[in-house]
Amino acid sequence: MPELPEVETVRRGLNHVTLHQMIQGGDVLLDRTIAHPFSVPEFLDGLRGTTIAQWHRRGKYLLAELEQAVSQQPAVGHQQPAISNQPSEIVDQRYRAIAASPAASYRHSLDLTPSTAFETDQNPPPPTPAGWLGVHLRMTGQLLWLDQSEPLEKHARVRLFFADGKELRFVDQRTFGQMWWVPPERSPEQVMTGLQQLGPEPFSDQFSIAYFTKQLQHRRRPIKNALLDQAIVAGIGNIYADEALFLSRIHPQTLCTDLSQAQIKRLRTNIIDVLQASIEAKGTTFRTFRNVEGVNGNYGGSAWVYGRDGDICRNCTTAIERLRMAGRSAHFCPTCQRLKKG
Repeated sequence: MPELPEVETVRRGLNHVTLHQMIQGGDVLLDRTIAHPFSVPEFLDGLRGTTIAQWHRRGKYLLAELEQAVSQQPAVGHQQPAISNQPSEIVDQRYRAIAASPAASYRHSLDLTPSTAFETDQNPPPPTPAGWLGVHLRMTGQLLWLDQSEPLEKHARVRLFFADGKELRFVDQRTFGQMWWVPPERSPEQVMTGLQQLGPEPFSDQFSIAYFTKQLQHRRRPIKNALLDQAIVAGIGNIYADEALFLSRIHPQTLCTDLSQAQIKRLRTNIIDVLQASIEAKGTTFRTFRNVEGVNGNYGGSAWVYGRDGDICRNCTTAIERLRMAGRSAHFCPTCQRLKKG
């Protein structure tokens, strides 16, 4: 399943190619991909004639803020705002109603320099909100920015058509991915109810040592399972839980109640560091993940333990092992991550 770095990679790619272009229509090839509204025509009607002001991320969810497209061109002598390829990090307080804003989430990415301002004494009218487009990639979902003339993949599920013959195509082999249109009079949490269950973002101030300690110190469950609980911290999955535990020298079966304060502090730091490293590498591709241009992520080649069972540990030369925990794989080094016998 795409985790926080993969979803963040997609978010950044979408912000480079889709902003302020009108959605002219679409085609839903698999009805059950649409989680809301229940009517496919209503879903498409809600999106038609809107533009994407900004893509945001919350945990593993993608959220496109929609605005009503402006049909009239500015008067002669006026200049349209240009979209920069270098996103800035300007927090908009409007998004705090959805969730605390972590780095790289719920941000404006428009670089509006003085040269891009409207050459007029009057401010342009504020855009009209048109709701939200929500996406969850689940296990195998891909959002691809393509020419409409590109042949349809076998597992194409939803197509959204833009100008100049471009489209945003949702491809999903396992068919677990979902899309939502949230009308402007409702908040994303009211419709995408999974958002209500999410813990803080790993890059946010809310994910403090005090918070993390409080969440773990009374839980008699393995730390690996706790890290996968999205109510504790949002966005971490199998890959980065294994990587952070290795870097922290903590066995995945260690009970949360057995962790020392020093271990919790070290684990929090390594969660943030490994997520940031993977974002910089544009995510991990082990099976199906691709960015919006169809390119693989690069982190997998530098992974410490995930997907490397049987290979030699890069730290001590012991063979990496794998075990099953709550139906999921856990990769670890038995030498670097010793399980204390209690």
